[in-house]
Amino acid sequence: MSLSKRNGVYYIDIRTPSGERIRRSTGVSDKKLAQEYHDKVKHEMWAISRLDKRLERTFDEALLLLLNNGKDQNDYATKVRHAKYWRAIFGGKNLSSITGEMIDNNLPTHNAKNKKPLAPATINKYRKTILRALSLAQKNNWISSVPYVGKQKEPKVRVRWVTKQQAQELLRNISLGWLRDVCLFALLTGARRTEILSLTWDKIDFQNKIAIVSNDIAKNGKARSLLLNDEAVELLKNRRLINSKYVFVSTNNNPLKDIDRRAFNRATEICNIEDFHFHDLRHTWASWHVQSGTPLFTLQELGGWETLEMVKKYAHLNAEHLSHFSNAVTFWSQNQNKDNQALSLAVANN
Repeated sequence: MSLSKRNGVYYIDIRTPSGERIRRSTGVSDKKLAQEYHDKVKHEMWAISRLDKRLERTFDEALLLLLNNGKDQNDYATKVRHAKYWRAIFGGKNLSSITGEMIDNNLPTHNAKNKKPLAPATINKYRKTILRALSLAQKNNWISSVPYVGKQKEPKVRVRWVTKQQAQELLRNISLGWLRDVCLFALLTGARRTEILSLTWDKIDFQNKIAIVSNDIAKNGKARSLLLNDEAVELLKNRRLINSKYVFVSTNNNPLKDIDRRAFNRATEICNIEDFHFHDLRHTWASWHVQSGTPLFTLQELGGWETLEMVKKYAHLNAEHLSHFSNAVTFWSQNQNKDNQALSLAVANN
């Protein structure tokens, strides 16, 4: 039977001309409305089969594709937040009706809570989310193409780092012991905040001096090892007495969801270190490596960056690998050497 009722709601059961079986809820309890929905779907199936037409999909279905695809990713909460924003704008609309101009005109420009302008990078993340949803829809043959939406121009990559002396002073002025350890571990390993706060003891290998960042935690979804130098090993051993599966916990041994930004910022103010954030500890670690001669390819692997381009922002901190090319092109010294040789020859002949 092509129309049946369960729990007060009608369901359809249709065979397409190609033999595919479609069973779904109509979402209504009225038989007449359910029959109309049944006939509509059956007609669309015929049109798809005989006229090579696509079944019209809604924007909400594309958002479901997005969320199902990203449910195991670290930025899932961000995807959910963005999905709610876009659904409030395009919810219920047919996918084929959404144009690049419509998306561009509806990109958020201000924070919904404090009304402050959003940074271009944040706006681009909202753009990326909706285009990802449409890209998944295209891969499922729901739409023929993904509309074009231009990116916001973002400022050049910011690299902020401090000297080892400044870092030592910063650590001395952090009032919370656990936060001090978190910051020291970041400086010693270059680990990201999420990687540090989610680190558990079963991921520490003292024998091989590594800490494992599993693929469910890694930003690019690829597992990697944090190399532990002697100072990092000593730091971890001093924390082994803590009764928790997590390496870094709060004063009350509770898992950490975030750092204490007030305590961190207070320490930077005391040290007169301006425009410095927790993530800049990772920049500092990378900068120290480059200054010590670590090749960029090696640094890319150590830091878990996906492309070499992301590491090149530190290249200017050490130009030793270029120094032996410095005399490849000269002008004045070569002319001067020729003049000196000519003068020497003239003196010898006289």
